Formats: sequence, C-alpha cells, structure tokens
Amino acid sequence: MNTPITAIFDAVKIGIISVSDRASTGVYIDKGLPALQDWLTRALKNPVQFEPRLIPDEQATISATLIELVDAGCSLVLTTGGTGPALRDVTPEATLAVAHKEMPGFGEQMRQISLKFVPTAILSRQVAVIRDQSLIINLPGQPKAIAETLEGLRDGEGKSVMAGIFAAVPYCVDLIGGPYLETHDEVCKAFRPKTAIRQTP
Repeated sequence: MNTPITAIFDAVKIGIISVSDRASTGVYIDKGLPALQDWLTRALKNPVQFEPRLIPDEQATISATLIELVDAGCSLVLTTGGTGPALRDVTPEATLAVAHKEMPGFGEQMRQISLKFVPTAILSRQVAVIRDQSLIINLPGQPKAIAETLEGLRDGEGKSVMAGIFAAVPYCVDLIGGPYLETHDEVCKAFRPKTAIRQTP
C-alpha cells in the first residue's frame, strides 16, 4: 500500500483572521480569508487545517481571537486588515497586546516590498509577534498585497529579486517548537541554515 505524499509532511494548523467592520456585518463579501487560504494552499506542501475567523475592528475582539487560535494549537496565525492609520485600524495594537516577543523584521520587510508599488505603503503598521509557540503576523488588507508581501518580488523572467516574508516563516516556526513547514519553491522558497534542513524521502 502506497503512503500518501502528505504523510511525509508534518500536519499544521493555521489560523487566518480577516479584520473588517463591513465584511463582518455582511456589507460586502470578505476577500481576505480566501486570499490567505489560496496562497497558503499553493505555497505549503504540508497538510493544513485552517481555522478562519471574520471579525470586526474591535481591539478586544482581535486580541481574544488571537489568544483563542494560539490556545487551539495554531502554529501560525495570519491576520489581514486593520493595519493603517485610520481610527478603527487597531490590529497592530491588539496583536502587540498578546505578544510575548516582537519580531519587527517582518513588518519592515513588508513595507519595503509594498513601497515598490505605492508610496502610501509607508502608512502601513503591520507587526509580527510570538505568543507561546505560535507566530502571529499582520498582513495588508488587499489580496494582491497579501500575495506580494508573502511571496516577494520577481523580475520579468520569474527570478526572485526580493524575498517575501514567508521565506523566513518556516525556520521561525522551527525555532519556537512548531511543525516543520515545507514550501513549493516555485511559489516561495523557504530559507533555512543547512544544519536545520530535514532530509525527506
């Protein structure tokens, strides 16, 4: 009997949160959750159990949802929306409130990528943190920007010219005791030191 290909990869539970007053009340259809799930499904070789949440721009609700997903065993939690300077944009504050460690490099790299497209990227306030054994990352609100920041930039021939933030995610998850994440190189090539690379059959 052949072993299913997914059996050789660690299973992972990933929380995905879309933060939007209007989408959470049905004023318009949320595009953040489908964008996150689509990209992660294409990028990861691991079998993934998604835990999706669509919630309003309420700081206490966002913080409580992050804690809920971490406690539920999500090794990675990605949020989209609520990271600008508008009065209702409180996702970074809610994320920092539950943090045990801050990981500023993720936000810095996202802004560098987005600035290649729009000067207003400087207004974005995405943060990334660690809580227990979970990595939490705020992403932009637009599906196109989500893919750009996760995947990075490529030239006309498809060669990577600036790494996206997800290239560093698998090794970060390793370091905090999470599952071994493996990516499809054509979508996003994960980087690990040679000593941290697991040999798979």
